[in-house]
Amino acid sequence: MTTVGSGSGGGVRGVAVRARGWGWRHAGRGAPALTGLDLAIEPGERVLLLGPSGAGKSTLLAALAGVLGADGEEGDAAGELTIDGISPAAARGRAGLVLQDPDAQTVLARVGDEVAFGCENLGVPVDEIRRRVPEALRMVGLDLPLHASTAALSGGQRQRLALAAVLAMRPGLLLLDEPTASLDPEGVIEVRDAVARIAAETGATVVVVEHRVATWLDVVDRVVVLEAGAGVVADGAPDAVLTARGAELAAAGVWVPGRPPAHPVRDWAAGETLLSARDLSVGRGAAIAAGGVRTTVSVGSALAVTGPNGSGKTTLALTLGGLLPPVAGAVEAAPALAAGLGPGPVRWRSRELLTRIGTVFQEPAHTFVAPTVRAELEVGPRALGLRGAELAARIDPLLERLRLGALADAQPHTLSGGEQRRLSVGAVLAGRPRVLVLDEPTFGQDAVTWAELVALLAELLRAGTAIVTTTHDAELVAALADARLELGRAAVTA
Repeated sequence: MTTVGSGSGGGVRGVAVRARGWGWRHAGRGAPALTGLDLAIEPGERVLLLGPSGAGKSTLLAALAGVLGADGEEGDAAGELTIDGISPAAARGRAGLVLQDPDAQTVLARVGDEVAFGCENLGVPVDEIRRRVPEALRMVGLDLPLHASTAALSGGQRQRLALAAVLAMRPGLLLLDEPTASLDPEGVIEVRDAVARIAAETGATVVVVEHRVATWLDVVDRVVVLEAGAGVVADGAPDAVLTARGAELAAAGVWVPGRPPAHPVRDWAAGETLLSARDLSVGRGAAIAAGGVRTTVSVGSALAVTGPNGSGKTTLALTLGGLLPPVAGAVEAAPALAAGLGPGPVRWRSRELLTRIGTVFQEPAHTFVAPTVRAELEVGPRALGLRGAELAARIDPLLERLRLGALADAQPHTLSGGEQRRLSVGAVLAGRPRVLVLDEPTFGQDAVTWAELVALLAELLRAGTAIVTTTHDAELVAALADARLELGRAAVTA
């Protein structure tokens, strides 16, 4: 997503950010997302914004981008927040926002058109756009023809394309909200290095929200730590903040280098096979995302599916979950899982999948259908006929275990990214499936909620649940995986 404004020509000038007692409360929420924030960021500074899940980091970035309260979202602001002395809404064009999902930010089919799109909306003259587009692509290190297909790009390339589209509009404030959360390790480095180049070449002010600290330490010159309800709790040079307050920050959920979260004791054991893939090719239409897959999914075991962006991990997960038909080969459910149904999960009805195979999608916000967090958790159990005390007995423990109890009546789309991810996991767990398919289950989690979520998954393994997870999270693989399926880059056509 990008927010832009002013017209053509001229170089980038870093902006100053000021917050004085600023806060925001989403409509319908008792507690504010942020309150009493006092913060000054000088032009050209590069700031890493840290804090536990739900501390208000994304809320602050949306406010600085001038989009907080957009799309019909209501809420109440307090205090003062300015960019170069004026409100962000009035300064549109001075800030550009890049989000964590590269796919959601790509609008057009060709690289050059994508980069030019924002400039065209601003009425920038054609000759100026022609100059800006290749310059922006150069700055992010994308050596691609302007007619290249955006659909053919890797995740790291798409995220750099999103950066280029923002840069072409010459923002003085570059806002990055977990820009590497959905990327493979190579893509993470690509985006980080692109941001470093941009900061050096343009002098723009940069604010990065990211849970994983180590990636950005060589890029930023300042760390600011937020805490829900408390505003800024630490602020200074990265080494000083992390050395002086490392233990405290790690306990609060910050991913402090050298202080990893605890892993569960690996005391579960694999049992009978529930699901198997034989010579499986997966894709959509004629395009095959991954081929020749052979694997099994067993009681009380965790299979990690890894590989670079674009290697077919999500497509494989959806196929194993019975949501996409195989292009070739087969996914077969053992009788112990099928429980009287046929062996092909793709032929099962949604209600039949609920207790057999539950799938957590990569983008949680795309799956929410209920008006509140509690109602979202209740969707599956209600479809199974649960009501009253029986329903509450299933939902209440999930609310507390996933740290969503205080948000039970909140609208799901107003949650932070990490909270939305935990809600999406909980909504599937509420159906108590025997096989759990998780697509990037830990993105957006601070160190504390990561450890709690992994501990919950370990308990499910001990109880006999089978888990399949696609992930770029090496820590998750080390903590849970009993087997690993590595997919490659190559795609073929049937």
